[in-house]
Amino acid sequence: MTQKKRYAQVGIGGRARFFYEAIAGQFGDTSQLVAFCDVNQTRMNYANKILQEKYNYPRVPTYKHTEFEEMIKKEKPDIVLVTSVDRTHHHYIIKAMELGCDVITEKPMTVDEVKAQAILDAVKRTGRKLRVTFNYRYAPHNTKIRELLAAGTIGEVFSVHFEWLLNTEHGADYFRRWHRDKRNSGGLLVHKATHHFDLVNFWLQTQPDLVFAQGDLRFYGRENAENRGETKFYARAYGSENAKDDPFALHLEKHEQLKAMYLDAEHEDGYYRDQSVFGDGISIEDTMGVLVRYKNKAILTYSLNAYLPWEGFRVAFNGSKGRIQVTVVERSYVNAGGHVGLEGAVQKKKIEVFPMFGEAYEVPIIEAAGGHGGGDPVLLNDLFGTPEPDPFNRAASHIDGAMSILTGIAANKSIATGMPVKIDTLVKF
Repeated sequence: MTQKKRYAQVGIGGRARFFYEAIAGQFGDTSQLVAFCDVNQTRMNYANKILQEKYNYPRVPTYKHTEFEEMIKKEKPDIVLVTSVDRTHHHYIIKAMELGCDVITEKPMTVDEVKAQAILDAVKRTGRKLRVTFNYRYAPHNTKIRELLAAGTIGEVFSVHFEWLLNTEHGADYFRRWHRDKRNSGGLLVHKATHHFDLVNFWLQTQPDLVFAQGDLRFYGRENAENRGETKFYARAYGSENAKDDPFALHLEKHEQLKAMYLDAEHEDGYYRDQSVFGDGISIEDTMGVLVRYKNKAILTYSLNAYLPWEGFRVAFNGSKGRIQVTVVERSYVNAGGHVGLEGAVQKKKIEVFPMFGEAYEVPIIEAAGGHGGGDPVLLNDLFGTPEPDPFNRAASHIDGAMSILTGIAANKSIATGMPVKIDTLVKF
């Protein structure tokens, strides 16, 4: 019998449940949870409650964030799962590797080039493995795009136009929570667009070279709301009369999981999950445009907007032999506000090929259940199960993780300075 891999998880917030339920449930034969670590004991207690009631799983030992090193020395995990606030990823990744563990981290790998360099140096220094969980790579439609391009369906790809739409439920959610502070998340060009920039790297099998970007906060934030004539404001939805009729308000007390994880836990760390999206103190953009030149000379034009009527993306590839157009519409959701399978679940999708001299045709796509377009179950099996050989090499390394965030980090620098940024000036591999 194969010995189970031992996992410790740090950061037991909204995204954590995706991983610890998988280990306790489907992958219990190959994996074992040996510890939780978080700044908040209430959240860890809630995670243990889920495991015990839903999976009859033994209580997992809990450690506060100040006891991270002690946890590793005592529980001896093989792998540390990092699902904490983005700005803390580097701390736990590096310390875990220095203590002899491999690491799996949620995206983004980290939020700026200094922390990215520290992680890259630690991988070299320790020889440990670091994986980044890019679940969108595993979605059947995204894998199909990679397959079509690799087969030369439209020849050499010269340019890509990529438009991602976040709607007024999911998009707004980034402006209610810790992501609204750019120091925590790197903004949406790092936290969210890391998925999208990784997909372009994966699809084209290349890396970014030069980045120019512009962006601003145009819809969310108090000043923008005032300019539109709004007069009713509040700091947070809970207990606010003004929030009752606000379609952007999140009412934690109406969601069992959100209440247990955040409202019941806020007395410990003062974190408010239901802040007003039209409040002060928002330092991230909601309207962004990026121009990227890649090492293979392809050009990307990318836009990201966080207040639109529907959720999903459109991407077009222009090549020497034709064009591929893709449209994907995703279900709306609030992080940790429902079943994890709803996160990024696809409502409809379409891939069309337009040969330069020939009839256009639609490409059939395999249907797959699960979050992120059906990519989540495949990713989880790749992480915790017994994956089959993958001709598309979808498992993302620390290099992949770095190359995706560096596009966003460079874009942030370009927005701040008004100048293009060369990727190779940010870190040394």
